[in-house]
This record gives sequence, C-alpha cells and structure tokens, in this order.
Amino acid sequence: MKLDHVVISVSDFIRANAFYRDVLGVEIVEIDERLAYRIGEQQLNVHGPGVRPAMVARVPVAPGNSDLCFEWDGPIAGAVEHLHRHGVAIEAGPMTRGGRRGRGTSVYFRDPDGSLLEFISYEGTTLR
Repeated sequence: MKLDHVVISVSDFIRANAFYRDVLGVEIVEIDERLAYRIGEQQLNVHGPGVRPAMVARVPVAPGNSDLCFEWDGPIAGAVEHLHRHGVAIEAGPMTRGGRRGRGTSVYFRDPDGSLLEFISYEGTTLR
C-alpha cells in the first residue's frame, strides 16, 4: 500500500503556488477544477478560497495547520542554501531527526500560511 495524496489548505492560491513551485519545486496541476501540487511521486491536493472540500473530514484542514516533511536530495547544507536563496527563514535546525529511512538531518521552515515544513537529508554526516 502507498500513500496517494495529502490535503493542505491555503489562504491565497497565488502566493501559495509561487512558494510551493519556487521553494519545493512542485508541478502545479489542475484535477477536476481543483489544484494539486506534485513533487516526485507524491501529491498534495490544495484546498483554499472558493474550494468546497468533500464533507468527509470531521475537522477540515485549515491554512497553517499542516506539518509536512520532504526528503532533500543531497547534503542538508544545500537545503539551507536553497532556503536562504529564496528568502525563507529557517525556524529550527539543522538537527538530527528520525524519518522514513532512519536518522537524517533536518531543517524546519514555514509556508506563507504558517504550516510547518521540513527538509530531511539522509546524505552525509548527521549531527549527534
């Protein structure tokens, strides 16, 4: 079994699209008149202004309440440089964290709505 998609919510599509495209490298796609962000084999379905999500969640996802981790391909120093280049403040890290592949080195930052995002790298030396 594989995870198919995760839902995030944004308060401003233009601002979020630019951030996720430029900082995370997502491909923005339209599916059934809704937006999704694709990154590798993963997909984030995007809810926001004017989108009426299916009423299946007891508490719908709200802008700023997501916590997502993305694997960085390369040493974490590259992720730090990438975030600085895009003017994104690092909230925490680099620090050693546990992820899908074991121990890695992570940095934490936020999207424009305040959702917590993480880049984790399994390459190179991790902090102790």
